[in-house]
Amino acid sequence: MAEQLKTRVMIYARASYAHIFEPQAMNEGDEPKYNVSLIIDKNDEKSLNSIKKAVENAKQNGKEKFGGKIPANLTTPLRDGDTDREDDEAYQNAYFLNAKTKRKPQVLDMDGQRTDDSDEVYSGCYIRVTVNFYPYAVSGSKGIACGLGNIMKAKDGEPLSGGGAKAEDEFADFIDFDADLDDMFD
Repeated sequence: MAEQLKTRVMIYARASYAHIFEPQAMNEGDEPKYNVSLIIDKNDEKSLNSIKKAVENAKQNGKEKFGGKIPANLTTPLRDGDTDREDDEAYQNAYFLNAKTKRKPQVLDMDGQRTDDSDEVYSGCYIRVTVNFYPYAVSGSKGIACGLGNIMKAKDGEPLSGGGAKAEDEFADFIDFDADLDDMFD
């Protein structure tokens, strides 16, 4: 068997549809998995080049699984948000990957501390994430899939649908512990 080429990379992305603390079944009857849609800015050459190289490596690693050669119509995980999600503003001028795993990812906050707080790491925040690309051939369908590794929050972002605004942000103008409460409601 040939040496396996590197398919695990770390990228910078915005989290969307983040189900990273509790697994979710995509369709009725499916096994629940941890998953997240990773939105990558089209100008992030470092992340995009890492992804493209890892996908090419996964294709080479999958030749045996694909019957000795890489199929011309192979499904790959990197998708264009401008065409595949044209009605979703968060995906504009971006590519995206859908990454999933059966194993619960380890999630770190910005200080490098483990967290299970969905208010800390949420859909809309920016993360560093490890992903692994691997070949599959199932029921006549052949392609490269994206496995979810571990996650570290990089910075806050505007929460995306499904996540509400933080109360501290909504009431920032009113948070003044020296203020007279009567003045706050005038």
